[in-house]
Amino acid sequence: MKRCILLLFFTCWCILSIQAQQDSILVNRYVMRSTLYGIGYTNILDTYLSPAEYTGAEIRILRENMRMTRLLNGKVSRQSLFQAQMAMTENRAGTGSEFAFLANWNFAWHYQHRFNEHIKLLVGPNIDLNGGMIYNFRNSNNPVQAKAYVNLGASGMTIYRFNIKEYPFVLRYQLNLPLLGIMFSPEYGQPYYEMSISHDWGKNLCFTSLHNQPAIRQFITLDFPIKSLNVRVGYVCDIQQSKVNHLRNHTWSHTFMAGIVKNFYVLKGKNKVAMPASVSPY
Repeated sequence: MKRCILLLFFTCWCILSIQAQQDSILVNRYVMRSTLYGIGYTNILDTYLSPAEYTGAEIRILRENMRMTRLLNGKVSRQSLFQAQMAMTENRAGTGSEFAFLANWNFAWHYQHRFNEHIKLLVGPNIDLNGGMIYNFRNSNNPVQAKAYVNLGASGMTIYRFNIKEYPFVLRYQLNLPLLGIMFSPEYGQPYYEMSISHDWGKNLCFTSLHNQPAIRQFITLDFPIKSLNVRVGYVCDIQQSKVNHLRNHTWSHTFMAGIVKNFYVLKGKNKVAMPASVSPY
């Protein structure tokens, strides 16, 4: 178990070190930044707090930064995705409610293969960091469950550029899949104060993979210009679930998003030149 944890963090450190060295030699690059806001539906189950499912509305913010690098002759892009979501849910009987706050930061490198001027396929590795909490208003003994886990995974994306009567659109589908990681979890019925007193965290850090954390994140977005603005609308299907320490957890979210995309061309000295709304660097 300790070897798995050390291997995971050593791999993350190596990838981030390579990226830091790569950034130091970048001179000219395209940059795409977007901010999206959304509202949707979520289904939450955490058997540490309750055996019942809780459903309700959620709000979500998504910040994305995507830019080209010089890796593999300039065919690799890097992507940073940050998401934060809040949800207020209740059980089916209407006798209890839960509040959830979850945050996710995903960092990916994609090798870009262009089939033609319309279609590109992007594939590569990613690092996925997650944290947050769920509060159950009915519980008095164990009302809060903390969420903390990190994954190494695979990321893929398809980008399709097309026109309708000379009006440009960019359609994108992205899938992120965690392959292995480390997750914090109390044992069934274990109070948090007991962990803080005993300082025995060995059983609370669990190795995860596809066998006990079959999770997936999917994004569908459509970009189109409106005058000087580049508008983006999209849908997020966020399926997070696990079974560790005899506890079952899931957060299933379906969220519709909308926001603005900004495209830049970064020159030497980190000066930024805005690009037309109809132009997209990716």
